[in-house]
Amino acid sequence: MQNVLDTLASRGLVAQSTNLDALKKILSKEKIKFYIGFDGTADSLHVGHFIPIVLMKHMQNAGHTPIALLGTGTTLIGDPTGKSDMRKMLDMEEINKNAELFRRQISKYIDFSGGRAIVERNGDWLCEIKYIDMLREVGLHFSVNRMLAAECFKNRMERGLSFMEFNYMIMQSYDFLQLYRRHSCLLQMGGDDQWSNIIGGVELVRRKEGREVFGLTVPLLTTKEGRKMGKTEKGALWLDPDKTSPYDFFQYWRNIGDQDVINTMKFITFLPPEEIDEFAKLEDSDINKAKERLAFEVTKLIHGEDEAKKALSAAQSVFVAGGADANMPSASLSEEDFTEGKIEILKLLLASGLAPSRSEGRRLVTQGGIVVGGEKISDPAQEFEKALFEGEGVIVKKGKKVFLRVNFS
Repeated sequence: MQNVLDTLASRGLVAQSTNLDALKKILSKEKIKFYIGFDGTADSLHVGHFIPIVLMKHMQNAGHTPIALLGTGTTLIGDPTGKSDMRKMLDMEEINKNAELFRRQISKYIDFSGGRAIVERNGDWLCEIKYIDMLREVGLHFSVNRMLAAECFKNRMERGLSFMEFNYMIMQSYDFLQLYRRHSCLLQMGGDDQWSNIIGGVELVRRKEGREVFGLTVPLLTTKEGRKMGKTEKGALWLDPDKTSPYDFFQYWRNIGDQDVINTMKFITFLPPEEIDEFAKLEDSDINKAKERLAFEVTKLIHGEDEAKKALSAAQSVFVAGGADANMPSASLSEEDFTEGKIEILKLLLASGLAPSRSEGRRLVTQGGIVVGGEKISDPAQEFEKALFEGEGVIVKKGKKVFLRVNFS
């Protein structure tokens, strides 16, 4: 039977690990508890959180027990990793609210029934710590010189790193110690940008408890050029359908670069390797079949099969048939948007949300990026009759990938 680490490695989901051979041996003989942390910095998980959830799912499928650690304590401080400025400080009420939303979202993918997974909140212990006790029990085991050399702090040293944020590594390390003591947790997993923090926890458990525990990171989801995936014109690619619609979510994956589709398919779907290998043989325009399958599978995982089918139908209607579909995104114009029964193109783009400002709308039009009802628009002063938007409305296209059905309500 294949070891779960072999499964993860075959899908490119292992970046770094402490004592990989020993970890592999333990995972083949025992069913362990492991944890992944989620700081409640927003009211929804985004696609960057989904890779750790995929890790949790693979591990749970192999019989191991995930601990979802909600950062109700660490979020009060803020992780400086990968950030050029200090995070916005949130109050406890907002953090607890976000953590509960995270718990509900994670529960869609991870089975918490019958003790198959555990939820913990690190505010339960971090917010109760006395400062002097923390310094004596934990602080003496950390070298400031080593901490300053850690990758998670390097990007912040020139612009300034607050003493508050400097403590984040110690707090995350203390989480591992607490979870070891409470649940005999043997493994922390996370994104590769968390490596320094994870190492801190592994070392702290060894020093305090005399037990070897392990850390494993997964590569960040990036393009071939090294850019992080999951950023859109509207910001992060959220898992909450009210923040990123299932159609927009589907379209993001449908439109990723040809060179990224196979690796992404390995990372964030559960398609069998042999099926992915068949998609890898596709060339030229046929690669779109792989993109469509990727988009469908990920949307199904996040939003369910019905929403995935709706998004697929809408996408095929636009890209294959060139027509409208009941499931494609839409916007409605009101009577106030028209002047003497007409609306100019810049106002149309603003009212429909296709442009954030008139100046951006003008740029799109003059550069040939706007098509209304199949007609490319080049005049920023062009107007349209109200009748055009009545009934099913008209499809407005921005660039090559954004389609919107605009009607008059």
